[in-house]
Amino acid sequence: MQEMLKKASMLRTRKSGVQNAPSRGMPHAVPAGKESVRCPITGTTAAEAWKAAMDADPDIRQEGHALDKAMSESPLVEASAVKAVEAVRRPMPVADKTRSLKFVALDCHGSYHANSETRRLVRDIGSVPTLQLFTENFYEKVFTDAHIDQFIADHSDPHGFRFACWIAEKMGDGTPWTKERRTRPEKLMRIGNQVHQVAFDRSSAHFAAWHSPKRSADSWGQHFKLEDSRNWMRLHFWAAREVGMFECPEFMDHYIRLIGHFVSVYSREAPAFTRDSARWSADPANIKRYLDDGRLMTEVVGKPYEVAVRALPQDERAYTGSKAARPSWPYDQPSMAAWLSCNP
Repeated sequence: MQEMLKKASMLRTRKSGVQNAPSRGMPHAVPAGKESVRCPITGTTAAEAWKAAMDADPDIRQEGHALDKAMSESPLVEASAVKAVEAVRRPMPVADKTRSLKFVALDCHGSYHANSETRRLVRDIGSVPTLQLFTENFYEKVFTDAHIDQFIADHSDPHGFRFACWIAEKMGDGTPWTKERRTRPEKLMRIGNQVHQVAFDRSSAHFAAWHSPKRSADSWGQHFKLEDSRNWMRLHFWAAREVGMFECPEFMDHYIRLIGHFVSVYSREAPAFTRDSARWSADPANIKRYLDDGRLMTEVVGKPYEVAVRALPQDERAYTGSKAARPSWPYDQPSMAAWLSCNP
């Protein structure tokens, strides 16, 4: 694994060179490798500024309000009451071919909102048990990926179960993720001269990932980039395809759109690549190339947006966000043609 990480780091450096872009919340550009050095003007690090921006995201704020509300309304949940289910492979629900597909649009205006239709979608595929089969498969791929594994400091955490609970809750099937978060043991991480509590919500978990001890010195503390998001999405949709999730088009069309919405908080450039990432695993030649290259996506790592976007279909290059008067995908109206663009 160390050799794979070294190869990935060399490829990233060779292709993209030194990063020196202005950072949100910082009054100046931040030299590469200085993301965790305190600015003498603001008193914060670039990484802390990035985390503050993430904390202000409407979806993450909504998740924080849900946890606060749950804790104010009921006593603490015993850890024994929230257990990971056994991710057992089972047949996916058989689609009723006698009826037309009923795709479900995203209900977003800044933040994502579940409704009775999204709840139907996630319950129809089996909710948390089925989702955990998918997410456990995803993390198996993450742990062996030459690039993405550097962000995961601890493989022993129940990553798959937590992710499955998050999806189910987001789509309206109860509050399993909020309940699970209330049972997590406190996790502390020393970053520079300070100790931070991490992994109690999405932003703190990703703050920890930026500072994973497995990252190289030149990237330690940097927030997620386009290459990280593209790599992550390809593995994610590949895992979904392997366990049969793409056999449930109503669910997957909505879920791919959901990921297209949520990935924007990690990289504003990433949503345009969501459909491309979903298509990637439909071609066995792509997977073979990835495995032959030592589980490294050589055509993604180190490739800047200006180059990568040229490979996308013209009608997939725009991303407007959810508040535009005429929003682009994933906020437009679903259709069979749009679904087939994700699953050729």
